[in-house]
Amino acid sequence: MEKIENERLLKILQHFPEIGPVSEIVPLTSGLINQTYKVVTELPGQCDYVLQCINHHVFTNVLLLQRNIELVTRHIRQKLEARGETDIRRKVLRFVPTEEEVTYYFTGEEYWRVCEFIPRSKTLEAVTPETSYLVGLKFGEFEAMLADLPERLGETIPDFHNMEFRLAQLREAVEADKAGRLEGVREIAEALLKDGDDMCVAERLYREGKLPKRICHCDTKVSNMLFDEEGDVLCVIDLDTTMPSFVFSDFGDFLRSAANTAPEDEPDVEKIHFNADVFRSFAKGYLESAAAFLTDLEKEMLPYAVALFPYMQAVRFFADYLNGDTYYRIQYPEHNLVRTRAQLKLYQEVLQATPMMRDYIQELTRP
Repeated sequence: MEKIENERLLKILQHFPEIGPVSEIVPLTSGLINQTYKVVTELPGQCDYVLQCINHHVFTNVLLLQRNIELVTRHIRQKLEARGETDIRRKVLRFVPTEEEVTYYFTGEEYWRVCEFIPRSKTLEAVTPETSYLVGLKFGEFEAMLADLPERLGETIPDFHNMEFRLAQLREAVEADKAGRLEGVREIAEALLKDGDDMCVAERLYREGKLPKRICHCDTKVSNMLFDEEGDVLCVIDLDTTMPSFVFSDFGDFLRSAANTAPEDEPDVEKIHFNADVFRSFAKGYLESAAAFLTDLEKEMLPYAVALFPYMQAVRFFADYLNGDTYYRIQYPEHNLVRTRAQLKLYQEVLQATPMMRDYIQELTRP
């Protein structure tokens, strides 16, 4: 079976002419959505590659997905060259063209792509104030480099972080009560819906022309950047969700998980607190690299971003619970309800920390 699979992958690689003789194809365990392999080449001096099967059930428009990635990586490469950076091949991803001069190959059933493997690099999983500062610094720089991208990107997952859309889903779930679960948890529905209008302020400000959308990564976490042997950041990876969004997506989503003192599905809500040290470190790094292009309103609303994401995730978990657990994978019947309560507790902790966050952001951005 392993031999048949290896032969199948070798046939796919033949559609990427740049790749020479292959000595080994090794499955990579990282990545939750896409099936990924390291391709080890035979010829001296030739780089290795990463072969990946794109999950087109999640990313339904692969042409748009790859166009976004090509525009983003080309623009970053140009910025690195303009400022005289060295070792650029390790500081931005490069995707390999097929014989058709596109960066994906369709077998008739699956979409595949190849990028260069970045040598002497590693990912980190641990979240500390030190790594949070580096994540903030690099993702702020990532946004800053793309702030003047001339081409418009598409949404690889439409309405991914659209709070109005998520709230509408919750209202539909409450109205339908498909799984017959609402009666025992009505107080959660009321608590979430009570704050709904306040949490949709970003969409309203955008329609009024007061709040811009930026090119954001939309999946900010420590494991989505590569570090060198000395622990310095090389580049941002996993660009599939890079698309137009509010900067709140990158700022708030990182802190939803990184500044939580417990897992997102912790049953004991007394263990859930907001880690102010992680917030301060991340905010300091982010604003050091992003403050130059952010508007005053964007800076002022960063504490709102920190509250938005646990609230949004509570809405999503709760809607799925009411719908009968059709979206998120669960490990036991009440899993989505436990997740909802955990995110609600984090949301409440963040609201309590808002004055501190506001004061700290003002301190960092004071002229």
